[in-house]
Amino acid sequence: MLGNFLIGLREGLEASLVVGILVAYLVRTGRRHLLPKVWLGVAIAVGISLGVGAILTYGPRGLSFEAQEAIGGVLSLVAVGFVTWMVFWMARTARSLRGELEGKVDQAVAVGGTSLMLVALLAVGREGLETALFLWAAAKAAGSTTQPLLGGALGLIVAVVLGLLFYRGTLRLNLSRFFRWTGALLIVVAAGVLSYGIHDLQEAGILPGLNTLAFDVSEQIPPGSFLATILKGTINFSPRTSVLEAIAWTLYLIPTMFLFLRSIPRPSEVRQPASAEPVPTHN
Repeated sequence: MLGNFLIGLREGLEASLVVGILVAYLVRTGRRHLLPKVWLGVAIAVGISLGVGAILTYGPRGLSFEAQEAIGGVLSLVAVGFVTWMVFWMARTARSLRGELEGKVDQAVAVGGTSLMLVALLAVGREGLETALFLWAAAKAAGSTTQPLLGGALGLIVAVVLGLLFYRGTLRLNLSRFFRWTGALLIVVAAGVLSYGIHDLQEAGILPGLNTLAFDVSEQIPPGSFLATILKGTINFSPRTSVLEAIAWTLYLIPTMFLFLRSIPRPSEVRQPASAEPVPTHN
């Protein structure tokens, strides 16, 4: 549940910041009449994201067990790819996000109101699709249909509240530090989703070695125990882990975490604090 809360919080905050920047910039530049275009784009993005989530949840039903596991495994790998890209992208662009979006708004307004709707749709829709895919993969890995989704929903709610506070100018947060810590934690979560995706592909018969275990601590950590549930819900830890799962987890986590931490700017490279980059204050 904690991992899914983190996913919802981070992705939701990114989307909230995007919407806040778009709305505040239009208000500040005297273009309030274009706000309905932004909200229309946001509404379409949310609808598409919910639709994708529903397809992922109910689409594979009726297929054979092997087909369901194959689809789940492939989509888990795709989800890991998306979240990894997102973590590195935000680490690079957190400080310049406002300037980039304002430039896109000016270009879209010059072309027409429909283009502004597309800017909002694409900006929010990307976060929504990543959220739907990664939440689905994490929920499937956790083996629960309630707690992971509840955690993700709570994360999204908190993100919306934080986004509103940013827009109102009552909250200032070091965004670089926030995305740094949440990025590192999401890499750990993604490693678990990758491991479970490998497990799915093994159960589907696509990859070998399902019963070749790296370790089996089922007696020490029974699968239905409280500790097993906590570990499963946070880092997708499995008491029975195959050699291939362990290799995939290790080969992803160590180099990805190293490259992520290395990509974080040093204090001497930072010209201004990240807290100076939040959503413009609403007047």
